[in-house]
Amino acid sequence: MALNDQQIYRYSRHILLKGVGGTGQEKLLNSRVLIVGAGGLGSPVSLYLAAAGVGTIGIVDADEVDLSNLQRQIAHGTSDIGRSKVDSAAEQIAELNPDATVEKHPYRLSAENARDLVAQYDFIVEGTDNFPTKFLVNDACVFASKPASIGGILRFEGSTMTILPGEACYRCVFRQPPPKDAVPTCAQAGVLGAVAGMLGTVQATEALKYLTGVGTLLSNRVLSFDALSMEWRTVRVKRDHKCPVCGDNPTITELVEYEQPACAIRPGEGISQTRDEHQLSGVR
Repeated sequence: MALNDQQIYRYSRHILLKGVGGTGQEKLLNSRVLIVGAGGLGSPVSLYLAAAGVGTIGIVDADEVDLSNLQRQIAHGTSDIGRSKVDSAAEQIAELNPDATVEKHPYRLSAENARDLVAQYDFIVEGTDNFPTKFLVNDACVFASKPASIGGILRFEGSTMTILPGEACYRCVFRQPPPKDAVPTCAQAGVLGAVAGMLGTVQATEALKYLTGVGTLLSNRVLSFDALSMEWRTVRVKRDHKCPVCGDNPTITELVEYEQPACAIRPGEGISQTRDEHQLSGVR
């Protein structure tokens, strides 16, 4: 798809970038990105990808907009309360950039549909509020040899990693969802709204870097930050040859749909107290 005059002007700040240019912008316009979750992370991801000129954006979410969402889920407004999040986000994207085509998937990602769905896209962004979906996205992407960004936020903290075919996957770091009460992932834990924007823009950046071929991705690394101290850290990880999904002798060859464990939130708990068990937790 060649750029027309209006697009050259719209994306001029991209085109000026060494490593992106007109060729990179054309790549974005011809790209397809799937966003799993239209909440706190999916909102900034979808808007920044649309603004950047990603041609096709798929959004998977079965939820409706709730008043409590609006503190952080910037793809939705007060007038959208009660509407499908997929419809609301699609409307915002259309207003922001008519170049972007939105493919709406107003249902829950499941073991039955995940594999076929991720196979249709070039890059997957996972930004949900539960561990079972993170593992489902990871496994489906490994099976389909698709790159993905998996992220989560909680209170004042966030973490993300990028998965590439042949490199460390989510299960290389975390074998399975944590047991009940091990990690506070429920909405009752709370989250600073701007933290969703901080992590969501990181995930959107990873997608744009992958699609244009610029920079170094967060593969084989987990990026975490604490917004209270504004400290960021990167932990290097390796592909585990004994990983049950991407290892040399995988034992998981079909998608597994775990039950979402309930969690009891106790005063004073946070990601930092359970960081060694699971960093990519989150309230979306």
